[in-house]
Amino acid sequence: MRAFSFSLSSPPPLPPPPPKNPNTLRTILLKSTAIALSFSLVASPPFFPSAPAVASENIAASPSVDLCDEGKREEVETKEPNLTNESLVEEAWEVVNQSFLPDAGTRPWSPELWLQKKEDIRQSRIQTRSRAHDIIRKMLASIGDPYTRFLSPDEFAKMAKYDMTGIGVNLKEIPDTDGSVKLKVLGIILDGPAHSAGVRQGDELLSVNGIDVSGKSAFDVSSLLQGPQETFVTIEVKHNDCSPIESLKVERQITARTPVFYRLDKMENGDSSVGYIRIKEFNALAKKDLVIALKRLQDSGASYFVLDLRDNLGGLVQAGIEIAKLFLEKGETIISTAGRDQQVQNSFVSETAPFVKAPLVVMVNHRTASASEIVASSLHDNCKAVLVGERTFGKGLIQSVFELHDGSGVVVTIGKYITPTHMDINGNGIQPDFDKLPGLNEVRNYLSQCQLQRAG
Repeated sequence: MRAFSFSLSSPPPLPPPPPKNPNTLRTILLKSTAIALSFSLVASPPFFPSAPAVASENIAASPSVDLCDEGKREEVETKEPNLTNESLVEEAWEVVNQSFLPDAGTRPWSPELWLQKKEDIRQSRIQTRSRAHDIIRKMLASIGDPYTRFLSPDEFAKMAKYDMTGIGVNLKEIPDTDGSVKLKVLGIILDGPAHSAGVRQGDELLSVNGIDVSGKSAFDVSSLLQGPQETFVTIEVKHNDCSPIESLKVERQITARTPVFYRLDKMENGDSSVGYIRIKEFNALAKKDLVIALKRLQDSGASYFVLDLRDNLGGLVQAGIEIAKLFLEKGETIISTAGRDQQVQNSFVSETAPFVKAPLVVMVNHRTASASEIVASSLHDNCKAVLVGERTFGKGLIQSVFELHDGSGVVVTIGKYITPTHMDINGNGIQPDFDKLPGLNEVRNYLSQCQLQRAG
């Protein structure tokens, strides 16, 4: 089994060597996939389009590969020649059994009830692969979680082609034997810019425009690769550990558009100016362009800021986390995650001093969802912003994607987000402090009272 997860968190630790018992192997493989968080798949409600994401994968067990043999890549064989329809259905069942967050669905779920589902399926022989896929669909639908679903082989394959780099690749972070992290090409668009320039799946990316990418995240490097359409970026890659370093010039053709729009407004009394910033979605350009906007508005005399997240359905959760850090003190919690597996349970904190300390108003409405809710709740709970508008959508679940042995896949809800004040976002949303924009003095007083209560 290959565990394929859209993840912007640190890669999970590699699982132990494969045991001889194949049944034990399957249990370990499934367990290893349960810790792969999918931050981008929580980006938006299911009936809204999701933004493209950096894809990464956790390879549970790989056959040994001689990396110095010409033309060989680090690959995993995901299809078994003797795979039965019954074992495929059982494989999907086991993913849910190991990973699913029990309170994510609208119907009661427990390991005991799920075991009965398995026994019911075993009652009859499954004649065709399409029938097996239909059974998996119905089995997942019975949970009552709209985010836990089946992916056909074609749908699963498309996920590996998501591109947020602008050159037709996505990247994954792989821990090296010395504890460092390598960046490798997970997916590549055939005949896309990078492929045409000579990049191949499995290549290690070493530098971007002369900048060493060692230790950088896939998210940060994807931002380095982006730029205006029809401009060029120079990258250095290695096809394998023993091949020479190649310098390739790649023309950018597919680019993310800036989601940040801003202006400086004078207040009616003329004593102060407000920097208005709207973020339409959280993509790879969001943080970089927000920093530019904040700097220019500050230099132009903005005394406080309005951050408009209305109708922002989310996007890349990691982008939202990085944006929240711009306003938080070092050590303050951004968001926490909870799930059945201990390694899903985590807290994300700011590691640096805030970029901006001016008073902040965050505008929200019923279409403010997922990554936007993470930003809004983080800034609100840490007394950095007041919220204005309507109750937010309430999407706070985490999904991970698992590849099955026939190339199909299942998306499973494995965790949820908890705000710094321990509120469950999912299904609840976030209630704003005001329904209309308050004055600057009212904002300052509210944040001051919040900080006093927090200190007490």
